[in-house]
Amino acid sequence: GGVLDDAARKLGASTSQVALAWLLKRSPVMMPIPGTGSVAHLEENLGARDLVLDDETFEAIDAAAR
Repeated sequence: GGVLDDAARKLGASTSQVALAWLLKRSPVMMPIPGTGSVAHLEENLGARDLVLDDETFEAIDAAAR
């Protein structure tokens, strides 16, 4: 029921994908390396690269992370 959940519903993505997309947008030199135990989870993580966070969503997540 938090900011990530709201963004995930808005984007039609998982909360993990939104969190990864936020990290990718936060820094162009950051390379998050999430762990995975299955091909399905790997594919879900890769889906984060296709998410586009608008500035409002990005800033809401950024504020919640502080």
